[in-house]
Amino acid sequence: MTQIVHATNKIAVLGTGIMGAAIACNLQKNGFNVSAWNRTYEKAKNLEEFGVTVHEYVQDAVSNADIILTMLKDGDSVLKVINSALPSLSKGTIWIQSSTVGITANEQLETFAAENGLKYFDAPVQGTKGPAEQGKLIIIASGPLSDRNTVQSIFDAIGQRTVWVSEQSGMSSKLKLALNSWAFALTHGIAESLSIAKALGVDPSLVIDVVKGGPMDNMYFQLKSTAIISGNYDASFSLDNAVKDSELVIDASKRAGVKVDGVEAGLERFKRAQQAGHGSKDMVATYFAK
Repeated sequence: MTQIVHATNKIAVLGTGIMGAAIACNLQKNGFNVSAWNRTYEKAKNLEEFGVTVHEYVQDAVSNADIILTMLKDGDSVLKVINSALPSLSKGTIWIQSSTVGITANEQLETFAAENGLKYFDAPVQGTKGPAEQGKLIIIASGPLSDRNTVQSIFDAIGQRTVWVSEQSGMSSKLKLALNSWAFALTHGIAESLSIAKALGVDPSLVIDVVKGGPMDNMYFQLKSTAIISGNYDASFSLDNAVKDSELVIDASKRAGVKVDGVEAGLERFKRAQQAGHGSKDMVATYFAK
């Protein structure tokens, strides 16, 4: 019989940055018993206001957990944290891995899970700060059919839709990289078009006026172009993370024998903005690349 998650089941969220904090809060709001851990303990303490139990040590956070969800910076961080947590994990614990780690790291994490009796779901998400806080992420999931109902109830609490890609782990991470290449192209296009307009002495807001309501208009364009015009670069997805994920796209493409000239050029643009001190800002701060 397929297990269904109830509020009595304990879920441990490991990594409470922009995305992880929102996920933990939405799970708690939907009646789950949530514990959380973050590398910097003090940055996670505010989650207690929402009913989340915050632990200083990862072993305590995962103790007696039925399910763990990782939302960390990169594959090395995930492997280090899950290895530290392992002594407190039981065989058969479900592991939802939602960090964007790329193909190679995902293979390493899947192997680690198999060797240690953990049920592994490769489940990165599409969406940034706003959708995460609103519980409107798109979950890109791969994993065993036998436990899908269990994790689906979790995905329903944090997202508006789940796309089941495959039973084969790793397919979701691959799809996530393809989606990121598209997101980066949009971001650079928005930043460059407004930068060109300004450099030519044209009011950049006119770019928005012309695009609005036409075939090239979309919510992402409106959000990011408005951020540039208003000078609000609070990170929904940081430029530092965009550098990391661009490198993952390039590495995966090389493995597949595909040229990604746009992503490679975009990475250099991200790096120039990063070197100018904009790494912690939203990735649309690629606008400042010189």
